[in-house]
Amino acid sequence: MKQKVLLMGSSGSGKTSMRSIIFANYLARDTMRLSMTLDVEHSHVRFLGNLVLNLWDCGGQDAFYESYFESQRDHIFSNVAVLIYVFDIESLHPEKDIDYYRGCLEAITQNSDNANIFVLIHKMDRIPDPVTRREAFKQYEQTILGHSQGMKVRCFATSIWDETLYRAWSAIVYSLIPDMEILESNLSKLCEVLDADEVVLFEHATFLVISHATRKLHRDMHRFEKISNIIKQFKLSCGKSMAQFQAMDVRNSNFTAFIDTFTPNTSIMVIVSDPDIQPAIVHHNLKRAKIQFEQVLRL
Repeated sequence: MKQKVLLMGSSGSGKTSMRSIIFANYLARDTMRLSMTLDVEHSHVRFLGNLVLNLWDCGGQDAFYESYFESQRDHIFSNVAVLIYVFDIESLHPEKDIDYYRGCLEAITQNSDNANIFVLIHKMDRIPDPVTRREAFKQYEQTILGHSQGMKVRCFATSIWDETLYRAWSAIVYSLIPDMEILESNLSKLCEVLDADEVVLFEHATFLVISHATRKLHRDMHRFEKISNIIKQFKLSCGKSMAQFQAMDVRNSNFTAFIDTFTPNTSIMVIVSDPDIQPAIVHHNLKRAKIQFEQVLRL
């Protein structure tokens, strides 16, 4: 099943850099050598077996937007599952950015009225003070929602230098996965069988969060994307050392974290705080659960 994803925003807003980090295993510092996108770059990313992301990275120069809105309008904006619009927090032309955004919404309404819409307010690392950063995001978000024509839009503050990028893209791919209720139900049952505090399912290549089940509340609301970022960086380091990441167990006085390859397209993390639960039992139960989850993820 192919899902068309439009990645749009003004030239230099960071669209291609974030795509390269998430899907092409770039480190943030390596994106400096990327050239700007000309016209539309197409890529097909297999995600969870049968789901294929048909990603359209659209160049943001003025001449291209004229083409998108006129001669290529139906071609670009038809059959879209997700529109991702990227704003540069330090843009020198915010009014023009808003005009292009509104034009995209109008075209989406006419050609793909069921599309999910995500707005990434990007390069937030350029604002060093956390309080000022939050205030700038809220103000920008209010402006965007005010120009969103009453449509349901989700906004995220992002940067290629931290875990915020994984939080946004995890939410995006979550919206594309069919039959999520079935997957989440099975994940909750697995969490109970393992007597785990939490179970988190990741897409294996990108390490984006697919879903989770929690039996013990945790105070850090951003822990999943932080783990995505850390493990992705560790996997890249392993690759540079000609080693392949397979699994790891991390233990301290409070909990044990088991991270392992699960199905062919996923990895799983299990958090256990009960010291009496033996690692061999956890790994045995995960091995038994693989077959069922492979069937669920093929639905």
